[in-house]
Amino acid sequence: MALSSTLFTGLSGLVVNQSQLNVVGNNIANANTTAFKASRTIFSPQFYETLSTGSPANGTSGGSNPSQIGLGAQVAAIQQNFSQGELQTTGQSNDLAIDGSGFFVVKNDNGSQLYTRNGAFQLNSNNQLTDTGGDFVLGYPVNSGFQVVSGNPQPITIPIGGGAGTGGVQIGTLAKPTSNAAITGNLDSGGVVGTTGAVLTSQTLTQASGVPIDGTTFLTDLVDVATNAPVYNAGDVISVSPQQGGRSLPTKTLDVTGGTTVQDLQDFFNAAMNINTTLPAGSTDPAPGVSLTTVTGGQQLTITGNVGTANDITIPIGKLSNSPSGTTLSFAKTSAANGESVNTPITGYDSLGNPIAFNVTAVLTSKTNTGTGWEFFVSSQDNKTATAAGIENPAIQVGTLNFNNDGQLTAFTGDNFSLNRTGTGATANQQIALDFSGTQALAGATSSLVSPSQDGFAQGTLSSYNVGADGTITGTYSNGLTETIGQIAMASFQNPAGLVNQGGSLYSAGASSGSAQITAPQQQGNGTIKSGELEMSNVDLSQEFINLIIASTGYSASSKVVTTSDQLLTALLNTAR
Repeated sequence: MALSSTLFTGLSGLVVNQSQLNVVGNNIANANTTAFKASRTIFSPQFYETLSTGSPANGTSGGSNPSQIGLGAQVAAIQQNFSQGELQTTGQSNDLAIDGSGFFVVKNDNGSQLYTRNGAFQLNSNNQLTDTGGDFVLGYPVNSGFQVVSGNPQPITIPIGGGAGTGGVQIGTLAKPTSNAAITGNLDSGGVVGTTGAVLTSQTLTQASGVPIDGTTFLTDLVDVATNAPVYNAGDVISVSPQQGGRSLPTKTLDVTGGTTVQDLQDFFNAAMNINTTLPAGSTDPAPGVSLTTVTGGQQLTITGNVGTANDITIPIGKLSNSPSGTTLSFAKTSAANGESVNTPITGYDSLGNPIAFNVTAVLTSKTNTGTGWEFFVSSQDNKTATAAGIENPAIQVGTLNFNNDGQLTAFTGDNFSLNRTGTGATANQQIALDFSGTQALAGATSSLVSPSQDGFAQGTLSSYNVGADGTITGTYSNGLTETIGQIAMASFQNPAGLVNQGGSLYSAGASSGSAQITAPQQQGNGTIKSGELEMSNVDLSQEFINLIIASTGYSASSKVVTTSDQLLTALLNTAR
């Protein structure tokens, strides 16, 4: 019986060493497999035959130890080594590596959630991030405000070239409205203080009925005192193309109907001349706007502009007309605007990415013992604020700037304004803040202001992306804008060695691994993400070659036990002959 047992003992040695050879061979075969984790074989004795349990020491005997014969070896465990593999730079944004603990989370076509360290990802035809086997990489989407929405991880969509992201949020195409604009430069404090705006007066007008003209008077009742002829008829179109500070303003028109009033005409000229009728508190400027002035024989329309040479208004010859009647008002310029001033054009964007143009005109209005005071006027032809008659006025805001004796800005008002975009499809009231911190008021240099930056963007499409250390996916758009468009999810386990290897670099939760704790990278012990890198295999080839020698030696030795047992059994059988 003893020799027969030896045969099986030797056989067990062959089996366990064969298992170790299989494990070593698999490690060596995957030495270049991305994120592969090496395994090792742990042996233990199989069981023992007890010949004697031993005896205790007493007065007549020193006692004896147990006598046991081992009956072979067995594979106690095959353990995976989840230590960090070296990271290899690839330069491809789709490639991700985990530096530290944790696993990427993927979902296969059966809806099962699996885990991997292999970050060789790719975008499929639907712009979904997948692994090399087509499993969906899971993460967290963003809402319409580009804020990450944590919770249940979902397949990540990165809509390069445009389209919707995870959850249908439109992140593939993006525009950003202007909310801040910087203004820098120097204002010439040595210039002339503005005291007068341009003044233009019309010919004398009256009503045929002899009743004085007021704002409710219909335009069709106006009569030119000099010619005793009606000025306007129903169906006429008034057109004016003025200039302001030498800049040509857009042509504006007013349709004359039987119900069009003088007040409508006043609103029309206010808008066409870009006159801001609101003045800052304490301003000593002449009241700007279009008014009625009583003169001998009737009334005149008087147009008073804002102070500052950059606000000086003119109606060039032939630029005020009325069709088809041909008769119209005529204005004489009786005063020009004065005052050191400068106009700064700025281009921004609304919420749809449409360009919006607005102007900031600064005018020197005071000189005191403590410094200089300036007024600034904000206007935009894209402003949709309109009167009841539908006349849009570009004048938006008036503010003040105060500089000390050193020319440094000390106080300001009116730096925030609202641009009306009603009826354009964009956000109706766009709030914009002006930053004048980069301005100064020193004498001797021509006033010059520029807007070096504003934070709005025209429409752009998602063109590329990168993944940060915390898994945040940042998209770069063709217009230069960058936004957060998602976040990679990661899973952690109490016992990673308890995961079940499903092949293809994928693992599933096992009985002893504990449940997956899914969070973002750098949370709950998870490592960081390295974009453009891949984790290499952690197989140590030198150690595997040593293990190969040990396993093959053990296998050979066990085979010798079997051979020796066979020879002894043969010798025993031969003794009976």
